[in-house]
Amino acid sequence: MTAVITLCSAARLDHVRRQQRLLAAQPVHRVLVWLDPEPPPPVAEFAGAELVHVPPGPAGLRLAAGRNHGAAAADADLLIFLDADCLPGPDLLDRYGCAARAHPDGVLCGPVTYLPEGVLPEDAASLPSLTSPHAARRAPPAGSTVVAGPDDYRLFWSLSFAVTAATWDTLGGFFEGYEGYGGEDTDLAWTARTAGIPLVWVGGAHAYHQYHPTLSPPWQHLDDILRNGRLFASRWGFWPMQGWLDAFAAAGAIELTLSGWQRRSPSITAG
Repeated sequence: MTAVITLCSAARLDHVRRQQRLLAAQPVHRVLVWLDPEPPPPVAEFAGAELVHVPPGPAGLRLAAGRNHGAAAADADLLIFLDADCLPGPDLLDRYGCAARAHPDGVLCGPVTYLPEGVLPEDAASLPSLTSPHAARRAPPAGSTVVAGPDDYRLFWSLSFAVTAATWDTLGGFFEGYEGYGGEDTDLAWTARTAGIPLVWVGGAHAYHQYHPTLSPPWQHLDDILRNGRLFASRWGFWPMQGWLDAFAAAGAIELTLSGWQRRSPSITAG
């Protein structure tokens, strides 16, 4: 059995409704993990899906714990993780399934297309014409796979990936110390890298990221990035999300100290 596990909240409700309409037409076990404090509202598109409620922790949404709880509830042979704002391409399930048979011990990653503002596909047939995979990662031809090199693990994105149940058990899931935004996906990638679990680019397993406003760098997540970055560094010896840290530093918001990155202290002037 194949399961698709999706983290969702009220902030992405319209996105996940659109996603679930597409998934409901396919033979797959749908698991929705609701991350807000209150249980999910009654939503027609959630009918037939298994709902799991994982409320926030003291520091914010529990993305890592949510994915782990979703995987446990799925109890499936193939686990596909697809974020609430991602639409599954018409061949995503089949391509991930074929890749899992060829690489049962791998972390499988399909291409992601970022849709522009105002593009709101309502059916699977309209998706292929919109395909334009993000250039940061390899997108092999449909039906083919490429095993990534050791430097590519930093390019792992948890918004669309798949693993067999056996590989998930080997990974041990996401480290649940992360709360709020950032760090948990790179942590899983480094867990895989350290364990010798291959990262595999999967051609044709397209996901389509629905537009929503973002900030670059993500100022609203600055404290989460510092907290989770420090946790990551304590586990792996270096700070993740370096591009964002550099941008925050260039803007004068943070500084690198002997103990790591932190908010810049206000200047003290003599009176």
